[in-house]
Amino acid sequence: MYWMGLVENTIIQLLGVILLSPLIVGIYASLKSKIELKKGPSFFQPYYDVIKLLKKETVVSKNSGFVFVIVPYVVFGIYCLIALVIPVIISAPIYFTATVDFLGGALLFALAAFLKYLAAMDSGSNFTTMSVARSVSFNYLSEATLITVFFSVALITGTNNPYVINNFIITHPSSYLDLDHVFAIVAFFMLFIFESGRIPVESSGLMELGMIDDGLNYEYSGKLLAILKWGSYMKQFLLGSVFLNVFLIPWGLFTSFPGSIIDLGIMFGKWLILILVLLVIETSLAKLRLFKVQDYLAVAFTFSLLFLIFSVMMK
Repeated sequence: MYWMGLVENTIIQLLGVILLSPLIVGIYASLKSKIELKKGPSFFQPYYDVIKLLKKETVVSKNSGFVFVIVPYVVFGIYCLIALVIPVIISAPIYFTATVDFLGGALLFALAAFLKYLAAMDSGSNFTTMSVARSVSFNYLSEATLITVFFSVALITGTNNPYVINNFIITHPSSYLDLDHVFAIVAFFMLFIFESGRIPVESSGLMELGMIDDGLNYEYSGKLLAILKWGSYMKQFLLGSVFLNVFLIPWGLFTSFPGSIIDLGIMFGKWLILILVLLVIETSLAKLRLFKVQDYLAVAFTFSLLFLIFSVMMK
C-alpha cells in the first residue's frame, strides 16, 4: 500500500509539472496584457502555441549537426527528472527522491543550460552563437547564486535534501524570520526573476538584440521548437515551485495520496500569489539596459553570499 501511494504521488507530481507549467505562463501573459490595457492572449495560449508547433514541419539547417536535433529531447527529459526529485507539488519524498539532493538538482539545471549552449553553437548560426556568449556572460553569476544558496541551506539544516529543508522550516517557524532565511528568499527570488525572463530589458534597434534565453532557440522550428518551449515552461515552474515550497510558503501541502491531488489546487493558489508579485515588479520597474543585467545578478549573488556568511555564523 505504501509503494502504491508513492507511485501515485510520483505520477501526480510529474504530470502536474508537465501539464500545469504552460497554464502558469499563459495566466501571467494574459494578466500582464490586461494591466497594460491590452486585450491579451487566452490563459491557454501556450498550449495552443505548442500544439500548433507540433503540427508544423521541422526545418533543420544543413549546417546543423546531430547535437542540434537531439538536445531538445534530452533537455525536456532532464526537466522531467528534476520534477521527480524535488518538492514541486508534494512535500513528501516521492519515488526517486533519494537519488538527487538540492545540489544535484542545481547541477541538472546547469547541465540542461550547457546542452542548450552546445545545440545553439551546433546550429551554425552567427546570431545563436552571439546569444550563447551573451547568456554565458550572465549565467555564471546566476549559477553561482543558486549553488551558494543551496550550500547555505545545507549548513543551517544539516542536509541538502529539499524535503528535509521544507520540513525544517515548517517545524521551526521562528527560523522563517531569521536574517539568513530572509537573505535566502531575496537571493532566490532575484534568481527566479532572471531565469524566468521577467527582468524588463530595453533593446535599442532590433528586438532580437535584447533576447537572452530565446536567442538560443532562434534556429529551431516545428516539433523541436515546441519541445524547447514546453521545457522552458517546465523550468520556470520548477524554479518557482522550489521558491514557493522551500523558501517563501512551505506550508499547506499534503504528504500522501489522495491529499496529493488537492496539492495541485494549493500549488495553483501559491502560484497566483507569485504571479501577482511578479506583475507588480515587472510593470512598475523601468527597463534595464542589457549590460545592466550583470549588475542585477551581482546583487543577487551578494545576497547569497550574505546568506552563506550568516549561515556559518548561525552554525
